[in-house]
Amino acid sequence: MYSHHRLVGVVDDDPRILESFEELLAAGGYEALLFDSAEAFLDANGFEQVDCLISDIGMPAKSGWDLLRIARIELPTLPVILITARDEELSREAIESRGARCLFKKPFDGRALLAALDKIMR
Repeated sequence: MYSHHRLVGVVDDDPRILESFEELLAAGGYEALLFDSAEAFLDANGFEQVDCLISDIGMPAKSGWDLLRIARIELPTLPVILITARDEELSREAIESRGARCLFKKPFDGRALLAALDKIMR
C-alpha cells in the first residue's frame, strides 16, 4: 500500500494540528503516525517505526528540542523537521547544527512543508 520511506511521525500537543497533518501528509502520499506528546512517541518506540519525524518545539514536559536530542542519539540518520508557534529567531545554520533538517513556523504553508519533506525523503 505505502512504499518504503513514507511513514512520518508527527508529535504535537494540539489535536487540531495532528488532524491537519494527517490530512496534509495523506494528500502528499505519506502515512502519518500521530502522537500527542514526546513521551507517547517514545513509549511507542516511535524511532523504530518512522522514516521521518515532525515535532512541535513547545510542548509540556519534553519539548521538540528534547526529542531532537534523543533522536540524534537513538537514530542519528532520522530526518527531523521542527515546527513552532513561538517566535524563535533561529538561523538555518543554528537549526541544522542541532540536527534538524528545517524549522517551520505556524501557521505554515502545507505545500512548502510537503516540498521539504519530499526533498528530505528522496
